[in-house]
Amino acid sequence: MKILVLNCGSSSIKYALYDMDNRSVMASGGAERVGLNDAFVKVKLPNGEKRQIMHDIPEHTEGVKFIFSLLTDPEIGVIKSLDEIDAVGHRMVHGGEKFNKSVIIDDEVLRVFESCIDLAPLHNPANLKGVHAVSDIMPDLPQVAVFDTAFHQTMPAHAFLYAIPYNLYEEYGVRRYGFHGTSHRYVAQRVCDFLGVKAEEQRIITCHIGNGGSVAAVKYGKCIDTSMGLTPLEGVMMGTRSGDIDAGAVMFLEKKLGLDADGMSDLLNKKSGVLGITGISSDMREIEEAESNNDPKAKMALDMYFYRIKKYVGAYAAAMGGVDIIVFTAGVGENQPGLREEVCRDMEWMGVKIDNRLNAGVRGKEVILSTDDSKVKVCVIPTDEELMIASDTMTLLKQ
Repeated sequence: MKILVLNCGSSSIKYALYDMDNRSVMASGGAERVGLNDAFVKVKLPNGEKRQIMHDIPEHTEGVKFIFSLLTDPEIGVIKSLDEIDAVGHRMVHGGEKFNKSVIIDDEVLRVFESCIDLAPLHNPANLKGVHAVSDIMPDLPQVAVFDTAFHQTMPAHAFLYAIPYNLYEEYGVRRYGFHGTSHRYVAQRVCDFLGVKAEEQRIITCHIGNGGSVAAVKYGKCIDTSMGLTPLEGVMMGTRSGDIDAGAVMFLEKKLGLDADGMSDLLNKKSGVLGITGISSDMREIEEAESNNDPKAKMALDMYFYRIKKYVGAYAAAMGGVDIIVFTAGVGENQPGLREEVCRDMEWMGVKIDNRLNAGVRGKEVILSTDDSKVKVCVIPTDEELMIASDTMTLLKQ
């Protein structure tokens, strides 16, 4: 079975074509600058070859159409006909309380998903464009929606509710939803397979740390809490997002800076975080380089960044009555040894001991970082959200 996975953002389309008979990636890549000048598509072939192809992409339908043409291209294509594609799985960002699992897309699903647009006005419309683009090109092709928020729908009310008037939750759905759910679900299960243990017997803290980052508490196979909230702004400090901030500080700054809600959103989502503290970059590699050159703001940003993740790890261990496994994943979590070392530093009281020499050489591969006498297993597990989406799609088609 061949499954195409699409992840449509406001100005991008990422894709991966899977042969699910052997769970291999046949082709992958992404369109960038959709709707903008100088649009292009990056293509990665199974042999590792990479290409960048300039192509005018005024909107998502044209982008999906061009990706389809690349998949069947006589030179770099990997299939002879689009009929070889059995289904498309879509990353859908915000399903609100409407969806707690992946679903086959039909008119009713789209209607309900559209009702969640207010909760994710930047992401959900882009996701819909991807679905409609596939429908325009191949109207009979089955499509599946896999939601970022679904995995976190097992959180109890005392974890997801905000301490604001209850009617605001009832009327507007204001609560913690969490994001990166597909990644948290994948690594929580994968680390158990890797260690040879049963997920339903483990208390796991999953740290998805990239330019955006979130931490989740997964107790006996179910998420009981996560750091992101109504939007992806809440939680740990991120590349350009502030993470947790006093709501009073937000109101104070609105008055002092003369900002409206959109201006404040821009400040907290795009100009804060690591970028805001350093004034250098949101890229942790550049911040580490600056810190090595004794830049005081870079050092401060790293200290803040590590501390906030560590604080969530400790909180979730308390919430679960202990922890058996800590997992680091995503771009920074998989590739920045310094982050893993600092988060795990002085955690022996909690049963966490890692091999710092081993940790220093680990980037982007599955490995156990904890020492033999560590009560808590600490692992790096590269995330694979696309494979999770493809797997869900295949499972639903076979039902």
